[in-house]
Formats: sequence, C-alpha cells, structure tokens
Amino acid sequence: MLAATEGIVLHSIKYGENSLIVTVYTRKFGRQSYILNAARSKKSKNKSGIFQPLFLVDLVTYQKQSREIQRIKEVKNTPVYQDIPFNMLKTAQVIFLAEMLGKTLHEEESSEAMFDFLQNSLLYFDLMTENSSNFHLFLLLKLTSFLGFMPDVQYNSFEGWFDLKKGKIVPFEPPHPFFMHKEATASFAGLAQQSLTGLSSWRIPGRIRDYLLDKMVEYYQFHFQNLGEIKSLKVLKEVFS
Repeated sequence: MLAATEGIVLHSIKYGENSLIVTVYTRKFGRQSYILNAARSKKSKNKSGIFQPLFLVDLVTYQKQSREIQRIKEVKNTPVYQDIPFNMLKTAQVIFLAEMLGKTLHEEESSEAMFDFLQNSLLYFDLMTENSSNFHLFLLLKLTSFLGFMPDVQYNSFEGWFDLKKGKIVPFEPPHPFFMHKEATASFAGLAQQSLTGLSSWRIPGRIRDYLLDKMVEYYQFHFQNLGEIKSLKVLKEVFS
C-alpha cells in the first residue's frame, strides 16, 4: 500500500550502480529501511543528497509488512535546514548523533512523542546562533527518557558522584571506575535542568564537555551492549578542539 510519513535520516549506503539503501526513523512506522532506485543517476537530480545524517524528509512509500526493505516512491527534504549543512561544528554533532541513534533506535513501531522530540530539537538546533556546542549532550541525555533509562540526577544537598551502573548520584565515590567525578557530576546535574530554549546560555569548559561526552557514551553502552565503537566520536572531538 502507499503510505506517507515524515522521517529522520539515520544512515544511507550505496546499492548497486545508482541506488541507495536508506535507514530512516519515521513518525508512522518507527525505524525502517528503504531502497531508492536510480538515486544517483543524472535523471534523479542527485536525490542522494537528500539523505544526509539527520536530514528531515517527507516520504511516500510502498509499504508492505512482509518486506524487510520498503520502496520509496517520492521523497523531499522538509523542512530544509538553513545552517546545519554549512556549519562544521553542527555537522560534526549531527553525524555523531546519527551514529548513536542508528545504534539505539531499533523498534519498527511508531513513537510519535520521541519523533516530535527529535524533530523539534533538530529544527531548534538548526536555528541556534550561539553556544550550540552542548546540543549533542543535551539530546543524548533527554533521549534516555524515551529509551527507558533516564538517569536520576536530582542534585541533592551533598556533593556526589554520578554512578553509571546505578544511574544516579551517590554520596560516596563508587568502588568501580564507572562514575563521573564530582565536577562533571555537577555539570551533568545542571544539564539535566536545562530546557532546549535555555541551552544557549548554559556553558561548561571544553574539558568537561569532552569528559561528559565519553561518560554519556559509556552510560549508553551499559544499556546497549552491542553499541560498540562510535567511530564519529574521535572526529567530533577533533572538530571541537
């Protein structure tokens, strides 16, 4: 049957001489794989450019439950980003986030609340004109509430350590290496209190940003054992350095 849905591009690979296999997180169907024939031919007007990491798309597809790979009939970028494709710092962040989302969003069922969160966050990120360098941390932290492992980071009266195993701030340094030191824990608790619209006014040192990034990936690895190496992590750090 023909179906129309909004989507967020997670990944695309070349298939054959001029086609693409595209992984998209959709509003109606959750995570889906699609084939787009002749995507890289001259007649296609280079539709492969539509499928960049975390680009927003409107799709019309031939949808059939028994198929693992669905077929795209029509596709267009909607809305079109104004800044992300031309801003190196933002591009590095979306490439990293696309890899993380590609390894964590596995469900082939819709979650409109999560889709709305991702779509609205990306659109706001595109419009941010200053201090957008913590967006990837914000999105990874807030996404945990949809994935089912939101950390307990209510900063109590004590100065504590965030225990990655327990998923909460504890009053004593854990006897294992899977925790955040006290300065990073305070920043992590501060990040948890931020809204998307207030993110531009929240600032942390670069060394704390790098440390939090490593620890947040580590936290995800506790919940997704097959997460493996995040190849774009090194590139993201190099761009910020």
